[in-house]
Amino acid sequence: MSGHSKWSTIKHKKGAADAKRGRVFTKLIKEITTSARIGGGDPGGNPRLRKAVDDAKVQNMPADNIDRAIKKGTGELEGVVYEEITYEGYGPEGAAVIVEVMTDNRNRTVADIRHLFTKFGGNLGQDGCVSFMFDKVGVIEVSQAGATEDQLMEIALEAGADDIKDEGDTFEIRTAIDTLDQVVAALKAAGVAFESAEITRLPRTTVPLSGKSAQTMLKLYTNLEDHEDIQRVHSNFDISDEEMESFQG
Repeated sequence: MSGHSKWSTIKHKKGAADAKRGRVFTKLIKEITTSARIGGGDPGGNPRLRKAVDDAKVQNMPADNIDRAIKKGTGELEGVVYEEITYEGYGPEGAAVIVEVMTDNRNRTVADIRHLFTKFGGNLGQDGCVSFMFDKVGVIEVSQAGATEDQLMEIALEAGADDIKDEGDTFEIRTAIDTLDQVVAALKAAGVAFESAEITRLPRTTVPLSGKSAQTMLKLYTNLEDHEDIQRVHSNFDISDEEMESFQG
């Protein structure tokens, strides 16, 4: 599992996500609104919107909030138009960082991002400076308490998944971008619950970090994640579970 994936798991165990539920809702509403604007307000015919609505339901977002966000996207209600931008840069010791943004004020957001990179030992780079270090793939996380590897191989590989990896507490199913939805559908049809399903960026190589560099990298990563205009952060850092567990923010 890549470093940032491990960090997400540890963060959830610490309960950090619950403490920032309002910020999570803000990001989900942006995604729902933008998905509806681009692909229409019917989740049945708009896979991106369907995924966003499913994510919102997992976070127990009220149905009224979801409905309003969709209507703002389709123009039935007045709303803000968000611009989607990707920024790339480097963290401590040259660890690669990709930041996916959704904002109504590009200048404000890029200034904030540049400040965070500088504050925590990194720098914002040019477009394309690190994206070649990552592969864009579909990833589905399934708890090992809910399915066996043999079950998942039968269901997921038959549906078009590329690989299944044992990550300790979970199995990580990897797919091509265009087969993610059909693998998710196959899991649902088989009654297999999953913890997450998303298109993400997996690093081709990783940068090992420890000590001060590791702690500074996690500060950069968490501060970027907490920014309300930033939807997703990807990095190729490799930090031990022990150091991640000890991180205090």
